[in-house]
Amino acid sequence: MQERITSRKNPLLQQVKKLFSSRREREKTGLFAADGTKLLAEAVKWYPGLDTVILSEGVEAQVPGHVRCVTVPEDVMASISPMESPQGAVFVCRLPQKQPFAPQKGMLLLDGIQDPGNIGTILRTADAFNIPVALLEGCADPYSHKVVRASMGAVLRTAPVQTTWEEAFAACQSAQIPIGVTALSAAAKDIRAAALEKMAVVIGSEGQGVRRQILEAAQNHLIIPMESRCESLNAAVAATVVMWQIRSKL
Repeated sequence: MQERITSRKNPLLQQVKKLFSSRREREKTGLFAADGTKLLAEAVKWYPGLDTVILSEGVEAQVPGHVRCVTVPEDVMASISPMESPQGAVFVCRLPQKQPFAPQKGMLLLDGIQDPGNIGTILRTADAFNIPVALLEGCADPYSHKVVRASMGAVLRTAPVQTTWEEAFAACQSAQIPIGVTALSAAAKDIRAAALEKMAVVIGSEGQGVRRQILEAAQNHLIIPMESRCESLNAAVAATVVMWQIRSKL
């Protein structure tokens, strides 16, 4: 049986607003919130941690019987949804247990990528190509609503792995997986001539690129060939090119 909430001050609705806006709140409570009917359908299909669903009156969705389901008036939905034009569905999920970092050949390591759209797009593409990805420190929260939306539900299907550079580097060394970095340097090798499928490839942040610490530790510097008048690519586009190259050799 569905509950009905009409007060914007209801504790559940207040918590949802905090989950949308605060990474600290998500980490403290072990919960995250997302919005949209399509993403809700993905969560119902793929995500075991679906906890609560909030629907605007008149919006229908297939919700498992064990999941709390609440209806609210449209104006109340508008007050909690981060979207300018709410689709009428908001849902809360439990964060998954932290996944240990497992080094793999042909994987990506994301270094300090802070734009949620870029992180979400990379995770969406990685899910499509079945390329392992790990987020190093400084990356956007993969469970922010912007990342969940940009990933088109990929984070609900494949839990993002978060680790530190130190842990990742030590694990790759132990597994004898060389590190490659995308970098503009004289020693950089064309990715088409490099064995990316045998490496862990680091994609750097939008503004700073790969950290010097990582550049100095990497055995392979890599470059994506492009016209000389162009200096660089968007982080998500660069990651996609690298993933395509990895995929083509698997």
